[in-house]
Amino acid sequence: MVRNRKGLAPWSLAREAGIESATVDGTIEVPQYVQPVLDTGFVDEKGDWKGAKSSDKDFIAFHTDLAIANGASILTPDINADGSWPLSMEGYNDIFLAIKTTSGGNYALKAVMGPDSLPFANLNPVNAAATLKYSQNFTGTSSAFTTCLDDSSETLTADVWNILKIEGRLAHFLLLQFSIENNSGAQADIETAFMRLV
Repeated sequence: MVRNRKGLAPWSLAREAGIESATVDGTIEVPQYVQPVLDTGFVDEKGDWKGAKSSDKDFIAFHTDLAIANGASILTPDINADGSWPLSMEGYNDIFLAIKTTSGGNYALKAVMGPDSLPFANLNPVNAAATLKYSQNFTGTSSAFTTCLDDSSETLTADVWNILKIEGRLAHFLLLQFSIENNSGAQADIETAFMRLV
């Protein structure tokens, strides 16, 4: 429903004279109606368009490492064929980590910095494979840095996708990688995939 209301223009002579009703050109039309708005992004202070992030619809950055010995580690995901980095958490808060392995048992999982061949924003080189750390700012908690993810013994079932959700701790890291150590007692193929959530 649309309603049009007339109001005195604040700069009109009629307004200055204290007249409650205005003559020709003394009023402006103010349309009043409800209109839905879809927010898809914004233009930043440099004039560049920044689209609003949305959660991944499907898992991305599939990566497979073959014949990983017991006690050996992998870093996942890897650099794409075009040289781009597949796993930036810029604009995302949470992430699903999916792991499928051919040998069930214990695996050590760590969130680490990506490779030093790529920059973190405009900084290069980074401390590659270093355990990621963060500090919380909640009342009554310590402000010391703590690791984002360092699970020394996560039991995974073989030949199915084991899906783990990490909330908040990895938000906005630009070069995200995971170190996965095979402690299952046998050689294993390890496949990984990721889904980021706003």
